[in-house]
Amino acid sequence: MTDAPLTTQPPPYLPRLKRYARTLVMTLRQFRARPLTLLGAAIVALFLLLAIIGPHIAPYPYDAIIRGAARLPPSPEHPFGTDRLGRDVFSRVLWGAREIIAIPGLATGIAVFLGTCLGMFLGYIGGWVDEIISRALDSLLSIPALLLALVMLGTIGPSPVGIVIVIVLLYIPIVTRVIRSATLNIRSSGYIEAARLRGEPVVYILFREILPGVLPALAVEGALRFSYAIFLTASLGFLGLGVQPPSPDWGRMVNEARESYARTPWALWFPAGAIAALVIGVNLLADGLRRIFRYEGQV
Repeated sequence: MTDAPLTTQPPPYLPRLKRYARTLVMTLRQFRARPLTLLGAAIVALFLLLAIIGPHIAPYPYDAIIRGAARLPPSPEHPFGTDRLGRDVFSRVLWGAREIIAIPGLATGIAVFLGTCLGMFLGYIGGWVDEIISRALDSLLSIPALLLALVMLGTIGPSPVGIVIVIVLLYIPIVTRVIRSATLNIRSSGYIEAARLRGEPVVYILFREILPGVLPALAVEGALRFSYAIFLTASLGFLGLGVQPPSPDWGRMVNEARESYARTPWALWFPAGAIAALVIGVNLLADGLRRIFRYEGQV
């Protein structure tokens, strides 16, 4: 008697991994076909790299005052020149990259996570719960973001933790609204109904069935919120409500250089240019993601 040949079944997660890999390859091809999107991704990657290694390659500590080197123009020794106190602007820009990315990045991540969970829940549950919470969130959206941030920071005090709390509270309603709208578009789909009929719990349906369908909107919204969070953090630093001295916050560097702009314009150009370049890079990346996902949705 001969044994039947053994057949090996592929792991259950293999089709899903293949689908994710195919999506990744298609996304990379779309990046290559869009030079501006690729440029934005390169700019963001460069600033992320500077945030990681910047303090290690900076020629001077961010608070080092070089004796006899005040108001020096850009030169090989000081590529971005020095400010009115004799601090190396290039070193301060490198040191400040970590905070201008880490604080908005952390706050955006928390806001996107909480807003996504709340948006999927409201879009799926619906009814009076959705109506009450959605109207309450809409009331927060009617207040200008910078004004609300100033009021909050005036209450809790300027600090990195305070900036994170402010950005999270400001952006949760926006992310919730976007994800709720995306959930409303797919909650009546066949695979959602099939999961209900199988008796799957709400948490399973939200994170295994609905979340993959809202990921395109989530990716675009997350990139946009990150861009706005960078600009808001720099604006608060300019107004003196961001990270406090002697930390090299780019917004505060612009404010400090504003008073002596006629004698040291480079002390203002380079931190302001770094803010602009980072925001432009994130916006180009977000716009590219929006176009890529819209293109894939039409195929």
